[in-house]
Amino acid sequence: MIRNLSSASCIVFSATVPKPLTCVMRHAHSSTYDVAVVGGGIVGLASARELILRHPTLSFVLLEKEKELAMHQSGHNSGVIHSGIYYTPGSLKARLCVKGATMAYEYLDKQGLPYKRCGKLVVAVEREEIPRLKALYERGQENGVRDLTLIDSKGIQEREPFCRGLMALDSPYTGIVDWRQVSLSYGKDFQDAGGTVVTEYEASDIAMVKESPAGGTEGLKYPIAIRGSKGKEVRCRYLLTCGGLYSDRISQISGCSPEPRIVPFRGDYLVLKPEKHYLVKGNIYPVPDPKFPFLGVHFTPRMDGSIWLGPNAVLAFKREGYKMYDFDIRDVTDALCFRGLHKLVLKNILYGVGEMYRGVFIGAQVKILQKFIPELSLQDVLRGPAGVRAQALDKEGNLVDDFVFDGGVGDVGSRVLHVRNAPSPAATSSLAIAQMVADEVERRFTL
Repeated sequence: MIRNLSSASCIVFSATVPKPLTCVMRHAHSSTYDVAVVGGGIVGLASARELILRHPTLSFVLLEKEKELAMHQSGHNSGVIHSGIYYTPGSLKARLCVKGATMAYEYLDKQGLPYKRCGKLVVAVEREEIPRLKALYERGQENGVRDLTLIDSKGIQEREPFCRGLMALDSPYTGIVDWRQVSLSYGKDFQDAGGTVVTEYEASDIAMVKESPAGGTEGLKYPIAIRGSKGKEVRCRYLLTCGGLYSDRISQISGCSPEPRIVPFRGDYLVLKPEKHYLVKGNIYPVPDPKFPFLGVHFTPRMDGSIWLGPNAVLAFKREGYKMYDFDIRDVTDALCFRGLHKLVLKNILYGVGEMYRGVFIGAQVKILQKFIPELSLQDVLRGPAGVRAQALDKEGNLVDDFVFDGGVGDVGSRVLHVRNAPSPAATSSLAIAQMVADEVERRFTL
């Protein structure tokens, strides 16, 4: 569905790391392009790459507010290549994930980027979880997930010797990768195809202009002005924004509705001490409870050899706040004054309190993890990194899981496309999402 708003064994593949991108501003104060893309995360980079490969004769620029690309969600995630087990059969989310995983593996192989296909076990530790696990297996089968099997407790121990459970769903097609490295590779592809990447350019205004750029002789060929917070200006014929954590605010600049609202949720991870890495071989996940909005804590091996445990899911007091005490008054006010968040909290009050408790008292989180690996102890873990998820919420407190495209009002809306939300898991699905975004750009605009 697309929402349009008018207003165990581990297979290792390794190769070279892409070279750092060279980011260039064509002119000091004004530049003109056929298409501008705002947002240098994995969705923006994949979409820019897809568009320039489809339209190599056009000029493209990608604008990113940070000094480097992929610094936020794309560089602060679990690093899992998901296989598409969880999502409603036939849904866009399911189709994009399954297709995106296949495309991701093909891309990684072609580019020589390192990844590990270490698999995932979704483990039932209580008898009441077994029917849900079997339903999850049926769902994965309907979604076309590769090589899924149900295994018993003996099969669990064959794949994860220290894991205990009654039954598990084995997904060997699940893998891990450094998604920031993949994002940078997308950016390199974009540049190699002739695109320009501009960092430290925070879009503060988007407007239709009536005059040509200073010294210009091409009339209104480039009628969209993207003004940066440092006084620079980029002109373009068409604009695509993929703002991630700021997608709602960027779209509002051009007159769009404030909803769906982005509410940031921080996930805090624990890290397994190196001497205990032998406890975990691949991804170990709980059986998801449909009453709660998130998947629950899990064991995740990383490409650098570390093993992350978690995360919890708590309201972040800053959209790019990766520490417990990071705080931004505007971000907090926007979230706490939003009716949709009030309704989400009321529907999940006990779950939310539990998540906050486990974030402060890590022993409570370890206690949950011990259900899967009893040998794990509090002394085996350290506080680890955190990520912030840009969760789109509607005013009824529902998590928005589908695409939300928006254009804005007036003349701007005929030349601007905002990706207000892209279905999670966006990293795994990024190449498939990019095709969807590019199709929508071509449907709306005459490139």
